[in-house]
Amino acid sequence: MSNKTNTGNFFEDFEIGQELVHATPRTVAEGDIALYTGLYGTRFAINSSDRFAQDLGLPGAPIDDFLVFHIVFGKTVPDISLNAVANLGYAGGVFGELVYPGDTLSARSEVIGLKENSNGKTGVVYVRSRGHNQRGEMVLEYVRWVMVRKGDENAPAPEPTIPDLPGAVAAADLVVPPLSDIEGYDAALAGSPHLWDDYSVGERIDHVDGMTIEEAEHMIATRLYQNTAKVHFNQHEQLSSRFGKRLIYGGHIISLARSLSFNGLANAFKVAALNGGAHTNPTFAGDTIYAWSEVLDKMELPGQNGIGALRLRTVACKDSACAEFPYKGEDGKPLGDVVLDLDYTVLMARR
Repeated sequence: MSNKTNTGNFFEDFEIGQELVHATPRTVAEGDIALYTGLYGTRFAINSSDRFAQDLGLPGAPIDDFLVFHIVFGKTVPDISLNAVANLGYAGGVFGELVYPGDTLSARSEVIGLKENSNGKTGVVYVRSRGHNQRGEMVLEYVRWVMVRKGDENAPAPEPTIPDLPGAVAAADLVVPPLSDIEGYDAALAGSPHLWDDYSVGERIDHVDGMTIEEAEHMIATRLYQNTAKVHFNQHEQLSSRFGKRLIYGGHIISLARSLSFNGLANAFKVAALNGGAHTNPTFAGDTIYAWSEVLDKMELPGQNGIGALRLRTVACKDSACAEFPYKGEDGKPLGDVVLDLDYTVLMARR
């Protein structure tokens, strides 16, 4: 039998310090933007309107930050999570140079942590992934950890190595886009009168709206991002899994939550950092996603008078409206209807 096909890396195939160069550079096109908008209904003005972006001093509308995330993430899947059980979390994510239609994105990763699970059948792999454009400029860097199956359950366990990860990205490390005319920011066109000054630490926002996930949408999304993880693609194989059906890609929930957050955070025009996050419960086709957010911190930015940063927690729930802000139970564990706990930092115009 030919051995030319890629069966993906299993847990025992990873080593600390291993460098992975991911295949298939991707040139981002206008069609990618249209499909992304069709999937999530995103309405942030700076990503929707060339004119709006140009009035701020940019050459045109940049690509939505989470579309950049998905493209970079998708590059890493065949080498890191093709044999994954679940993607577990994120940390230390920084969005760098803006991406525009015509830019080509590539990705590399480094293995920075390994720990076999007590069942001896799986282990957790920690990687730092970096996406860059055709000029070699960083567009996104983040750490994620993923549970991966062992191909040989008798393979010896590696020495456990768990990296020390930051709790949040510092204000000084955020990359602020070169907006030469922030005074030209039009809050009315952006969709809300509420700017950075109007939010307070501890404030909670129910984003009200809900979106039902269709199987076809999820499959289009994973193909759009070239995310080939078996748990999302292969219903035949997933029939024998714990749930008996395909899981919705966690990034799909992130984009749904970000889109829903427009109602209450319309002026959060830029995602600057991915501080942390966890996919706390599985999601399936037919589930309806709602979201709420909490302001964790307000940060002034060095050398920036017209822009501030908000550190947010956005919680997404399935089949449960968020008027009462569902989150964790008395045991400290996420409630069963909570599917995403995302800690991230956004940029917002100031008065």
